[in-house]
Amino acid sequence: MYTCGPTVYNYAHIGNARPAVVSDLLVRVLRQLYSKVTYVSNITDIDDKIINASIESGEPISAITEKYEKIYNEDMNSLGVIKPDIQPHATDFINEMIDLVNKMIDNGTAYESEGHVLFNVTKYSAYGKLSGRNIEDQLAGSRVEVASYKKNAGDFVLWKPSSEGQPGWESPWGFGRPGWHLECSTMAEQSLGLPFDIHGGGMDLIFPHHENEIAQSCGAHNEDKDPTIFAKYWLHNAMLNIDGEKMSKSLGNIFYIRDYLEKYDGEILRLALLSGHYRQSINWTNETIKQSQNTLDKFYRLLHKVSDIDVDEKLINKCPEKVLDALCDDLNTSKALAEINEISKKLSSAIEVEDKIKYKTQFLAAAQVFGVLQKSPKKWLGIGETQDNLDSKLIDNLINERNEARSSKDFNKADQIRDKLTELGIEIEDTPNGTIWRSK
Repeated sequence: MYTCGPTVYNYAHIGNARPAVVSDLLVRVLRQLYSKVTYVSNITDIDDKIINASIESGEPISAITEKYEKIYNEDMNSLGVIKPDIQPHATDFINEMIDLVNKMIDNGTAYESEGHVLFNVTKYSAYGKLSGRNIEDQLAGSRVEVASYKKNAGDFVLWKPSSEGQPGWESPWGFGRPGWHLECSTMAEQSLGLPFDIHGGGMDLIFPHHENEIAQSCGAHNEDKDPTIFAKYWLHNAMLNIDGEKMSKSLGNIFYIRDYLEKYDGEILRLALLSGHYRQSINWTNETIKQSQNTLDKFYRLLHKVSDIDVDEKLINKCPEKVLDALCDDLNTSKALAEINEISKKLSSAIEVEDKIKYKTQFLAAAQVFGVLQKSPKKWLGIGETQDNLDSKLIDNLINERNEARSSKDFNKADQIRDKLTELGIEIEDTPNGTIWRSK
């Protein structure tokens, strides 16, 4: 499986996280079904946006790409995204890109013009098959002024010249650099071979990026009609809307993952990103995040309740059948979460130790596929932990006084102590195993 990764020139925003999280979930599901799954997601470390960032900041390109690649991987790790088996960098495959372009020129699907090499879309009859676009209508209806070096309006760049001061590599067509579409075709083929099984990414990449990947890969391998010689299946996730509006720079509603991580645990953000079907847009609001937080709080409270129940760690690697069936139905996360809720109810009401072990194992196994409930329940809930300015010994003493008051049926005093704890920002919960407390 191959999913288009980030162009590393800035912090990743919350919308960038959705394809990574969706792909991570799919890989986790596939690993429940197959003994060997190879997941590739690239790093684009040469691009006009990166060059512009270097010019604006005065920093070398390598410093920018290394910095933001590190930040991206740290952010994804916080969201429970397992690092890809292979994370290729575009700049490591320049020679292979040049070879692929040469194949297209030899096959007559690409041409050189004014220092550029372009793919001729009229030479690939299946162009538009992925996006459902008609190439003839596109070319006839184009109102954009066609660059002098293009034969057709829809032709796209495979290789372009680099001017003085811009990064580039020597090639048969002069000093230059690859086009963005070419990078992914080359890295996918070099990492997985052709055809590979699944190609993922956001819906915004269907056209032109993924359409062009197919065209150039097929063009290089002399295939005119069958796009599946490149990738057999495609998986595209819908975008996020921020408070009902499309995310865009002009609206000023682009929010970085790192900003959210200062306020919320990554598991909360992950569950929120998986709260709707991957092909449907998610309306990203504070309420969306809060709902996920409430769900996880509820699940962690249950795990704390059964913390004395030991389970076999080996068994939590096998997802419960009903949860897996839901996820195998085009990653139906809503149905899978409903099944997890059912397991949580059974665990909560279980009386026999055998039943508690059974349902706790199922609960943890399902959560592992979702990439959540990986923290200590006690730590998640803040049980026994105070803010820096509070004295935990004082709180324990107040709770002991309250318990004594309750034992003496002095409920008025018990309520007064509870109110005092509330004023201190402490929430208490009476459980069969005693009173527990946490900072609000």
